[in-house]
Amino acid sequence: MSDEVFRVETHGIDQIPDGERHGSAKDLFWLWFGSNLTFTYVINGALAVAFGLTFWQATAVVVISGLAFFAISAAGLSGVRTGTATLVISRAAFGVRGNLPAGVLNWIVGVGYTVLNTVVGTLALEVALGRLGLLHGTPARATALLVTLALTFAIALWGHATVQFAERWMAYVLAIGFGALLAFLLPGADTTAPATAAPGASGWSLAFVIMLAAPFSYLPMPADYTRYLPRTTTLRSVTWYGALGGFLSSVALGVAGVAAATRTDMTDAVAATGDLLPAWFQPVFLALVLGGSVTNSIITLYSSSLNLQVLGIPWSRAKAIVVSAAITGLGSLAALFLTDFTTALTSFLSLLIIVFAPWGGVFLADMLLRRCHYDERALHATGPGGAYWYRAGYHPAGLAALLAGIAFAALTCDSELWTGPLVAPLGGADLSLLGSAVSGLLYWALFRKTPARLPAAT
Repeated sequence: MSDEVFRVETHGIDQIPDGERHGSAKDLFWLWFGSNLTFTYVINGALAVAFGLTFWQATAVVVISGLAFFAISAAGLSGVRTGTATLVISRAAFGVRGNLPAGVLNWIVGVGYTVLNTVVGTLALEVALGRLGLLHGTPARATALLVTLALTFAIALWGHATVQFAERWMAYVLAIGFGALLAFLLPGADTTAPATAAPGASGWSLAFVIMLAAPFSYLPMPADYTRYLPRTTTLRSVTWYGALGGFLSSVALGVAGVAAATRTDMTDAVAATGDLLPAWFQPVFLALVLGGSVTNSIITLYSSSLNLQVLGIPWSRAKAIVVSAAITGLGSLAALFLTDFTTALTSFLSLLIIVFAPWGGVFLADMLLRRCHYDERALHATGPGGAYWYRAGYHPAGLAALLAGIAFAALTCDSELWTGPLVAPLGGADLSLLGSAVSGLLYWALFRKTPARLPAAT
């Protein structure tokens, strides 16, 4: 079997043969639970309070946003049915050629989030090295970066089985640590304080955008981690195990961020959170930040290597991941040593929701319409004549729906880099996430009007 722990995985986006399928849906719980034990959710929860929401209002946003993992996890059934990666399956919705532009942007999103997590982990390790008296200044930061990248790269390079193994065992440790963090932060939270200002439509919508951006960014990935599961794996088990994992970790850490933000200024979230903790726990806290950054970076880096193969780069998965890791390293260097780069990158990634939210709406609608039944051979056919070649490689319904969703999201987006003309008339509300609903519903209507050929159910 090619998918074994601590052995370099040989499969990429090629279809996984039935004889090599293994595992169970329970594995998805640990994958999504471990990969979402990241300090990013603490920051996001704190931002909800910064937007003017009370403790209970911000907590409601965190909990409701966590429910998005049910849709993310359900999308993994497509991997069970086809044995291949999400961005191969999306050829059915957009066409072989029409799938490429969004594929490029999704790769950028994946690498961008890997850079952000790498930077957060590096800064935490840098502080730890300084407190231990080992290294300071630039040598400490450079060493911390190398260690963080090495941990992420080694696990992602080994591949699927090692990724799942590492996520499970790191989750055991991180869950205990972050559970203690929540226990330290929650009792002191000010749950009775009124909102710092009337949040209005702007505050509510921005809080939801921040909290939902992370789950939405996973939409191009779920099949990457279900493609090895046996075909007999059910939709219910795939959905519940994966969703419960992502929900529990994202909500717990989001609430921790909300609680911290009611007690102190969270502008520098890592330092501010550390100041709220007992002195003896602060080194543990820094280790948690590093570990959570690595668990999240592992899955985004792994998926980015599959993404490059989908884009037609003729490399093995292992070679492709070296390229993604190298670019992640360069981006992290820029973020750590060029002062404004991190802010610019964060703003850029928030703007990309204009694309990947509508993309997700079309993909999920297509999956539902087909009931996850695909022409598996046609998914891998990259030339004319396949079922998903459509018109010169483009699926008119998918692309029209995607463009409509992008237009809606752009008109209603409130980002540091772009503010849509409808934001002010809407009272400052950012409705860009609803671009997914617009694109999904339009695709549903266009598909049913002129349906693409559906393969027979197997």
